[in-house]
Amino acid sequence: MPTYLITGASRGIGAELVRQLAARNDTVLAGVRRPGALPRHPNIRELQLDVADPASVAALPAALANQPIDVLINNAGVTSDVKSVADLTYEELERVFRINAVAPMIVTRALLPNLRAGRARKIINISSIMGSLTDAASKPDAKSYAYRASKSCLNMLTICLANELRKDGFACAALHPGWVQTDMGGQGAHLSPEESVRGLLRVIDSLTVAHTGAYLDHTGRRMDW
Repeated sequence: MPTYLITGASRGIGAELVRQLAARNDTVLAGVRRPGALPRHPNIRELQLDVADPASVAALPAALANQPIDVLINNAGVTSDVKSVADLTYEELERVFRINAVAPMIVTRALLPNLRAGRARKIINISSIMGSLTDAASKPDAKSYAYRASKSCLNMLTICLANELRKDGFACAALHPGWVQTDMGGQGAHLSPEESVRGLLRVIDSLTVAHTGAYLDHTGRRMDW
């Protein structure tokens, strides 16, 4: 069965990805900041991982040794309460970009040998419709500066990654999970984590190198950049 590594696996979409993958007997390497967050399961191995901490990311290869990874899902992310330019700070922009855009690339770099040893060779970056320039331009009240811009940056980085790794048979994609009922999405969101993740896994399972560089939602619909 394939092996998945998921960042931000202790709650929300990440925890539901772990649950559904383990239930279908896939092997799951779950990156969590504080081990012990997930239920014990023979298909789940927790890994201490803080994607914002370079030392934590750098320790990953040694913790995994030569473990092949078929699918990397860069899921860890944060939102921002700063909605006005008057309230923006260096620190807030750097914090959100570090976790939402920079960390997925550094984690991917650290795990490339493991991904090359895997059979599926898939790299998934969990993005958002809020990273769409088209979406922001259509909404006069779109002001979530740090979050929107970090996800737009992640989309661009996904395209660049796809361009570089296409020749090696990698399929890279940015996926919008929908508006999901999590701590980040709120209880007024349209989708349960179960519904979102079922869709995401269908999209991931069907992804091939022919689709690399795509920006898709949880139903497989192409998103507007």
